[in-house]
Amino acid sequence: MPKIKTNSGAKKRFTLTGTGKIKRKHAFHSHILTKKTKKQKRNLVHSAIVESANMDQVKELLCMK
Repeated sequence: MPKIKTNSGAKKRFTLTGTGKIKRKHAFHSHILTKKTKKQKRNLVHSAIVESANMDQVKELLCMK
């Protein structure tokens, strides 16, 4: 039986923390930034943790399950 491949798009977008959580970046921070406020752009800089509702799907893409 062949090995299961990790989703290439997912491995570029998610990183694993030391405690086993999965980090992600915020969307809407790459272009069309002129109409966004300073506060909105500043808050999009920080990384976030993947929510528990989406955790199983992301783990499946990363072949962690």
